[in-house]
Amino acid sequence: MISDRLFQIRARMAAAAGTAGRDPSSIRLVAVSKTFPIEAVREAYAAGQREFGENRVQEGLQKIGETTDLTIRWHLLGHLQTNKARKAGPAFAMVQSVDSVELIQKLDAAAAETGRAPELLIQVDLAGEATKFGAPPSEGPRLFEAAGACRAASVVGLMTLPPVPDTPEDARPFFRRLRGLRDEWLAAGVPASMLRELSMGMSGDFEVAIEEGATIVRVGTAIFGTR
Repeated sequence: MISDRLFQIRARMAAAAGTAGRDPSSIRLVAVSKTFPIEAVREAYAAGQREFGENRVQEGLQKIGETTDLTIRWHLLGHLQTNKARKAGPAFAMVQSVDSVELIQKLDAAAAETGRAPELLIQVDLAGEATKFGAPPSEGPRLFEAAGACRAASVVGLMTLPPVPDTPEDARPFFRRLRGLRDEWLAAGVPASMLRELSMGMSGDFEVAIEEGATIVRVGTAIFGTR
């Protein structure tokens, strides 16, 4: 049952927060519903889940259209091409995969045109994997400069996707590095409002991510089952 698995995930999140001396309410759970039917989303919603994530724009837009009767915050988690920013920007409450100045500008323009105010996370590439997207840390200053010029959208934090770990501990250095970058950029004068969120950790390693400071964890398989 999705409701049972959600209960277990939240209990594990609370335990990890306790281990780290953190308030469990400071950590948000995004249920990653990609490839699962709308019935699974509704079942999770009935169990109290309110934030959901999709990887593909088209699938996300379809589910958004099918859940207009529900109060859901939709997150776009997957790579977003700039030519789809106009369509995606206004539809999602948060886009977690922003990795270029051009994408920030296009999302902001689309938001301004439609009267929306999406939140954006800068996806930071910490592993340099050819199959993964994200901006290298050296691009941070340019991205925050672009964020400062936004009229409607707002950058509120960072996201990372480490290599698939063999054990949860394998992911810890990447989570620790993202938190360290956040602290470095705060010390360098980046506004705290642009760095309040750290989205990191998935089904296999979210507890380690919470211990390292995650404010958002993205869990799919552990809630909905194997794809």
